[in-house]
Amino acid sequence: MGWLETFIFEFERTFITGNRWMLFADGIRVTLVLSLFSVLLGLLIGILLALGKLSKFKLLQWVCDLYIDVIRGTPTMVQLLIIYFVIFASINIDRQIVAVIAFGINSSAYVAEIIRGGILSVNKGQTEAGRSLGLTGTQTMTHIVMPQAIKNILPALGNEFIVLVKETAVIGYIAKIDLTAAALTVQAKTYSYVMPLLSIAVIYYVIIKILTILLRKLENRLRASDVR
Repeated sequence: MGWLETFIFEFERTFITGNRWMLFADGIRVTLVLSLFSVLLGLLIGILLALGKLSKFKLLQWVCDLYIDVIRGTPTMVQLLIIYFVIFASINIDRQIVAVIAFGINSSAYVAEIIRGGILSVNKGQTEAGRSLGLTGTQTMTHIVMPQAIKNILPALGNEFIVLVKETAVIGYIAKIDLTAAALTVQAKTYSYVMPLLSIAVIYYVIIKILTILLRKLENRLRASDVR
């Protein structure tokens, strides 16, 4: 059997036989949904952490620093297992919700530092100008500082989202519902690792490539008004 015949044979039993392509389609859907909701949760918590670190209250700064230090200093997989098997051990909760919480918490620590750096990159004179116009601190942050900071932090936030998409592969430790789980399920039926694993590698690459292109277009659009 030549390489082409082998490829066709492996492709058919990986995707066509028994409509196994649906496993991969469901895996893609789960991966993207988990990543989207996780990054939204991470962004929300990250903003609060960043503002906490920039506040004048020492205790709040210390709490935010401790949170970020612990989350960044422990593996995502360990956090996922602790949240599922320890924190929610006695609660009947959907595993996808647990995954969103775990990935969101993990992402928030990195997002917080990204946002804090973006805010600090905006010239202090912008804040002073806003206050001199009679704006409150919140209004100045919302209408003057944050719009400028977003342009600076968008590439890093996009990179964090891309990393999060790939990190969701560890959800297999609590639930077999994502792309990696689809590949392993097919492998168990075909007794072949090559085609299923190479397939999800290609799928992940295509997803990341599309996201990269979309984020680059969004970044260029936001910077269209900049004068260089």
